[in-house]
Amino acid sequence: MAGARAAAAASAGPSASSGSPPPQEPGLGELLEEFSRTQYRAKDCSGTGGSKVERIEKRCLELFGRDYCYSVIQNVNGDICGHYPQHIVFLEYESSEKEKDTFQSTVQVSKLQDLVNRSKTARCRGRFVCPVILFKGKHICRSATLAGWGELYGRTGYNYIFSGGADDAWADSEDITEEDCALRSSDTHLFDKVRGYDIKLLRYLSVKYICDLMVENKKVKFGMNVTSSEKVDKAQRYADFTLLSIPYPGCEFFKEYKDRDYMAEGLIFNWKQDYVDAPLSIPDFLTSSLNIDWSQYQSWDLVQQTQNYLKLLLSIINSDDDSGLLVHCISGWDRTPLFISLLRLSLWADGLIHTSLKPAEILYLTVAYDWFLFGHMLVDRLSKGEEIFFFCFNFLKHIISEEFSALKTQRRKSLPARDAGFTLEDICMLRRKDRGSTTSLGSDFSLVMESSPGAAGSFTYEAVELLPAGAQTQASWRKSHSSSPQSVLWNRPQLSEDRLPSHQGLGEAKSSSSSSSNHSDFFRMGSSPLEVPKPRLAALSERETRLQEVRSAFLATYSSTVGLRAAAPSPSGAIGGLLEQFVRGVGLRSTSSSTL
Repeated sequence: MAGARAAAAASAGPSASSGSPPPQEPGLGELLEEFSRTQYRAKDCSGTGGSKVERIEKRCLELFGRDYCYSVIQNVNGDICGHYPQHIVFLEYESSEKEKDTFQSTVQVSKLQDLVNRSKTARCRGRFVCPVILFKGKHICRSATLAGWGELYGRTGYNYIFSGGADDAWADSEDITEEDCALRSSDTHLFDKVRGYDIKLLRYLSVKYICDLMVENKKVKFGMNVTSSEKVDKAQRYADFTLLSIPYPGCEFFKEYKDRDYMAEGLIFNWKQDYVDAPLSIPDFLTSSLNIDWSQYQSWDLVQQTQNYLKLLLSIINSDDDSGLLVHCISGWDRTPLFISLLRLSLWADGLIHTSLKPAEILYLTVAYDWFLFGHMLVDRLSKGEEIFFFCFNFLKHIISEEFSALKTQRRKSLPARDAGFTLEDICMLRRKDRGSTTSLGSDFSLVMESSPGAAGSFTYEAVELLPAGAQTQASWRKSHSSSPQSVLWNRPQLSEDRLPSHQGLGEAKSSSSSSSNHSDFFRMGSSPLEVPKPRLAALSERETRLQEVRSAFLATYSSTVGLRAAAPSPSGAIGGLLEQFVRGVGLRSTSSSTL
């Protein structure tokens, strides 16, 4: 490991004028093309593809160096972890220009290097606890879950055998418990030793909170235990940490998202499946201030579940506690980057981290570093229709409100608590006809979506319901069939035409829906995933403006490089046609071009 600091980057060009394509970070198109072509492997960084990866990594270091002084953990040729960056950034502190010229490392780099090397075998695929975000002096880290017995004794051999030589195999183990293994082996202290180093690394990084996104206690494949997790460590080695079990659907579930024309509203995970055995478990002291009924988590759709989990993570890192946070799933390259990326973008939108980066720059950084260089298998996921990567950036429209702002949380600490999420001023700014009905699902307010007659494709109007949700005001739902046991689909009953919200009324609205906060769509027609957000009459908040620009830049570049994989034809219209309308609308393709 060596101390490093990126040079200041040249300022970006002028922003695009109204109606022009969103400004794109130089190289973002190349990044997405490389990302959609092959999975990143540190050991393969040679030749033409290697030069591209080197440019991507160099750009990441440059962007980190704008606002931070940092050291680098060298991972050349994947010596530490094959699917981690070759240059792993360890952010030390925020820095001014003067501080950058006099940078002095605040960490014992040799000790950190030693801890990393010793602890890497404790976790699945060697994906050790790695700090990736620095907020208020606290490290937000990512990793895989704990490795099981079989991986500790022969991860490489088992991977090769069970995958037929492919690298995408689970670290399979024999169907044997850790306790049986300890009895049979002379090395009875193996788990104490290996997980002890993992715990030392966590403590060195001042991590106290561990958020486990697995829906299983242990991953099972072919009837065998594959991995473990902190929450089921029978020796309770992690008892000194605050463990949170917040089960979140794996990447397979996002095929349902794609098959529903990229509509996450109303898409509910099937929690009754046999392999799902990890209940939601959060200490009460972490939930008291969030006003969320966690007992209802199995009834949340994908939007509400992602929103509530993000609120929880933001609340933890924005507390007065000086402790850091670890987020992990199984392998740490699907669900983990989803929440790491949302955390980075949300805190950036509040002006709390990466303060000098522009929307296109923070987009490049999170795509390159949080997703590509940490091994997300976009090629494989696209081939299977498991589009969790696209979901992440399209989901930004659901977190633009101030209820997701860490700044708002800081302001509220000095204010008396109140029951309602809206002020009187907020409600008065809405026209009476837009204040909703008695059908409500969330903890405060919810959305009603209604098809727009005569609109092309799958356009919808969306309105805000402003009646508090109580036990007596539950929504009326209609269950429909799903092609997969992964999901249960629910549809809201259709409303009459006289309930359609007008654009004038919506343009005057200020919304802070906590159950399905699709604020970017309140001021436009249409719900196509790649539709360009339309200008609104009301002034946008700084947070909303920044997140909208990131989402627009992503959609523009994604459509011109990767594109959406169209689902089977649906009554609402083909997604390919909507994609083509978007591409032409932002000037990325002439009308004579063929479809993506």
